[in-house]
Amino acid sequence: MTVATPKPAAAGCGGRRRYALLLALWDSDYATKVYGGYHNVFVSAFGSGAGERWDSYRVIAGEFPSLDDLASYDGFVVSGSPHDAHGEDPWIHRLCGLLRTLHAMGKRVLGVCFGHQLLCRALGGRVARARNGWDVGVRNVTFARGLVNNGSLGFLGDDLGGELELLLPTTSAAIVEVHQDEVWEIPPGATVVAYSEKTRVEAFVVGENVLGVQGHPEYTTDILLNLVDRLTGHNAIDTSVGDEARRTVAVTGGPDRAFWTALCKGFLRGRGGGGAGFAAGARRCAYLL
Repeated sequence: MTVATPKPAAAGCGGRRRYALLLALWDSDYATKVYGGYHNVFVSAFGSGAGERWDSYRVIAGEFPSLDDLASYDGFVVSGSPHDAHGEDPWIHRLCGLLRTLHAMGKRVLGVCFGHQLLCRALGGRVARARNGWDVGVRNVTFARGLVNNGSLGFLGDDLGGELELLLPTTSAAIVEVHQDEVWEIPPGATVVAYSEKTRVEAFVVGENVLGVQGHPEYTTDILLNLVDRLTGHNAIDTSVGDEARRTVAVTGGPDRAFWTALCKGFLRGRGGGGAGFAAGARRCAYLL
């Protein structure tokens, strides 16, 4: 298990928050050399650096938090993976079971890419190969109209929604995408809150404490470009797909990373009126999708 413990919070800031990062991938040479591994990439993106502890579990290697320790965590993040969320590997089945347990406990769970898809599967939805094939590059994701009130994202509540409005004055945000699978059917009780021209379910919520994001809010442009080079180099994607991915970076100017990381941080910490505000706003806009 990898642990990152920022400096203790100042007096009066309350107890230290604790988060678990469930890593469903191995560190690439590039991520290790430039960032010290994906643990650091995620903590840099989603950590507040103020009185928090982040523990990483390499679930792809069968390393999981103990059941007795789950209650001590304030939130969980499930990473992306080169594996299929609809696969039958033992560790994938075990991770599905853990996600169901966390949901039953009312724990906040954020799923990214593979994590987004596995949350869907674990909670009763369906995941399969993407209808439109690989999606690689920087893509604009549109939030459902009912989530946006006068330019702010209503489902996040007034406080966080107002902050994010300053980062994103429109109803869409660019995000890094690297996936060949997608959500086909959302879980019972889930609400789709964002979509794109290529993927119908870019983000969904379930109840008050589950958020799935198909893209990679934690990825920087350099991580994407290195991954594109590796995928084309191993013939995992066609050269044309790689070229198009690089073109999207130039056209969009890169992902709206400040927006996405703020959204994820707010979700994990219960900002924006808490999970209830997040989910209630999502339910209000469901009929618009």
